[in-house]
Amino acid sequence: MTLGELIQVSPIRVFEKAINGGLKAGEIGIITSPKGVGKTSVLVQLALDKLLQEKKVIHVSFSQHTNYMQLWYEDLFNEFINKKDIENPNEIKSELIKNRVQMNFSQDGITITQILKSLRSLIIEGGFNANLIIIDGFKFSGVEKACIENVKKFAVESGVSIWYSCSVKDESTQYNEENIPVDISPISALIDVVIKLQPKSDFVELSVSKDRDLVTSKSIAMKLDPKTLLMLEA
Repeated sequence: MTLGELIQVSPIRVFEKAINGGLKAGEIGIITSPKGVGKTSVLVQLALDKLLQEKKVIHVSFSQHTNYMQLWYEDLFNEFINKKDIENPNEIKSELIKNRVQMNFSQDGITITQILKSLRSLIIEGGFNANLIIIDGFKFSGVEKACIENVKKFAVESGVSIWYSCSVKDESTQYNEENIPVDISPISALIDVVIKLQPKSDFVELSVSKDRDLVTSKSIAMKLDPKTLLMLEA
């Protein structure tokens, strides 16, 4: 299988179709679930799909474990490649690394303004014209609306799409009646897409809670394998 064929048959195409072609430049999306369900896996697979298309990705993590991102990319790339008879996997992996920048922060020690300054410096001064920014492990509780307004402005000005993860502790109390996490309810108007992951008996279900101006609750025709954490068509 060639790289072009691999991109065409990727389950990300199903994911994008469910949200009207995927997240666009200037838009913000959120993947939400309790911890350990698969948010990081989904984010990394979204990033890998862009990288396979020779687009640039910045992955921002708020985890204390600085090496975990590299392991996620390695493991999921290998799992995906093993399921497809792809030509020249080592060459493809080398190209992916060139188009990805990883950044690690402690949320307690930095402001959103400082993070955006670092991202602008990388994109503008560093000439790293990113298409996608992943922000994993960010805690939304107590974040002021003005901060996310600045993130939205940055996304529009830079022409990037931004996917966040958002952890909830308890499904019964952490989502509002529209299946939006309570922590992001005050800023939900600034969020374009919300995807909810929900563990079932032998798979993880993906559903759309918000798609731009449409607040809904519709399942996506795909699932997350709880063993490999790969996104698969249902």
